[in-house]
Parts: sequence; C-alpha cells; structure tokens
Amino acid sequence: MDVLERMGFRVRRAPLLQVGQHRWWSAATPAEIAAELNGLLRDPEVRAIIATDGGQTAFGYLDLIDVEAIRADPKPILGYSDISLLHLVLYARTGLVGFHADMAVPGFGGHWQMVPATRRAQLEKLYSRLLTDTEAIGVLPASSSWECWRAGRAEGRLIGGVINRIALVQATRFAVPLECFDGAVLFWEEMGGLASHVWSYLQVMRHCGILDRISGMVVGVPHDIAGVDSPDASPTLAEIVLDVLGDRDIPVLGNVDFGHAGPNLPMPVGIRVGLDAQQGTLSLLESAVRPGAMTERVS
Repeated sequence: MDVLERMGFRVRRAPLLQVGQHRWWSAATPAEIAAELNGLLRDPEVRAIIATDGGQTAFGYLDLIDVEAIRADPKPILGYSDISLLHLVLYARTGLVGFHADMAVPGFGGHWQMVPATRRAQLEKLYSRLLTDTEAIGVLPASSSWECWRAGRAEGRLIGGVINRIALVQATRFAVPLECFDGAVLFWEEMGGLASHVWSYLQVMRHCGILDRISGMVVGVPHDIAGVDSPDASPTLAEIVLDVLGDRDIPVLGNVDFGHAGPNLPMPVGIRVGLDAQQGTLSLLESAVRPGAMTERVS
C-alpha cells in the first residue's frame, strides 16, 4: 500500500484480504472470489484492480466473471502467475488489456523491497506511467540478463503469460482463438516443474498451431525449473525453445525480467510492441490505458 500511495493512488483493501480468510489453497471459494471481483469491476470508483498474490483458483471462476461489466467500464487488472489466465481469457472475450505485472505481496511488498533504491524508483515511475499515461511508453528498461536466442525483428500484439496456463486454457471452452496469435509477439514465463514440462507445453503450442502464427517470442527469467542449466548435461532453456521452434525464423529474446523471479517489467496483453532480439530491445508502441480511463488516480 505504501508503494501504491507513493505513486499517487488511493488504495482500498478488498474484503477477502482480511486475516483468517482461508479455503484450501485460496482465500475463499471460486464463487466468493468471483463475487468480489465482479463487485470491483462494477464499481465506478475502482480504476484498477491489483491481485494480492497469484493463487491457484482462476480456472474455477472463469465462467462466473461479469464480462459485460468489463465491456461497459474496462479497467486494468494487474498480476501474474494464475492471474495471467484472466488476462488471456478476458482479452480474447472483451479486448481488455490485462497487465502481466507485479502484484501486491510478492511484488510491491516483496521483490521491490529487495532491489536498490534507484531500481525501485525506476519501477515506480514505469508503473505510474503504465497506469496513467495515454502516450506509448516506448523502450522498456533492459538489463544485462537479456539474451538473444534467435536474431531478428518483429512487431505485433503482445500476448502470453505463464506457459502452463497458455497450454491448459486451450483445452477449455475459454480457449484463446488462434486468430489472436496472428502476427503476435508471444511472451511466457514459468515457475516450478521440470525442464521437460516446458518442452511439452511448447509442443502443445506447436500442435495447436500457435507457433506457426506468431512473429516473435519473449521468454521471462525461469524460476525453480528442475533440469534447466543443471550440471548433469540437461538442456538450457534456450536449447529447449529452439528445439521446438525448429526452422521457424522468428526472433527470440530470452531471460527478460518478468515472471516469478521478480521484479516484473509490465507486459500489457494486447498492445502492439516492437521486438529487436539482436539489439536486446522490447518497446511498448501503444498506451495500455484508454484516454481518461485513469484520470482519477484511484487504485
């Protein structure tokens, strides 16, 4: 809350954040979570919704979200992990630009507190612009970790999230239409599991035709994936990606700072971006908010 208020936003804590709320791996049932989310979507004073954490519940309430409220008053939803599932589905159904970005607890209250003050100030300025500026942000701040895995340039709509959620949602009635991937720059990240799982998720995207439609790929920093870069001759993440891509001549930029390793550079789903893998640049070419949408500066 301190971070958000320092950016100039007024912050309201949602009821399910109260101490003692607990059901299995979540704060409440899917129906209760959906009811709270829908209330925030319908509230004209709420201008953005920030997840406190990722969770494991989004698949349980996809069919309960008030999509008409989103169409009537689109507002940014921020989060990654399981929240990236919301970004994918809501973008496909309503055109809502969802922000694959840091959340309250592991982000603003966690990773942001462990970086130098200069980096924290840079992130605060970036997120404030993302939520309020009707002009394109342009080039995102790069770091020395970024790697060119396949050279080239691409321009297209940014679409993606956690790789396992991208693969799993395609098995449901909320599957993202393949047309959404036409010319898109696909971004993804992953936490946990095995290197072979990542390879399999990429194979799912190959089989369903996603990899044949995209114009570029951006891969986040892997976090706790067993077998990646291990000393027992397992493949690197770059080798896994290039193995599945085969001879598809698309640029790939790897190890970009978004994902569970945090802090996250924001990845706004649905806006046009420019990618130059060899130069190591990723540029947001459009504003992520519509004119007037965030003028009240309320979070």
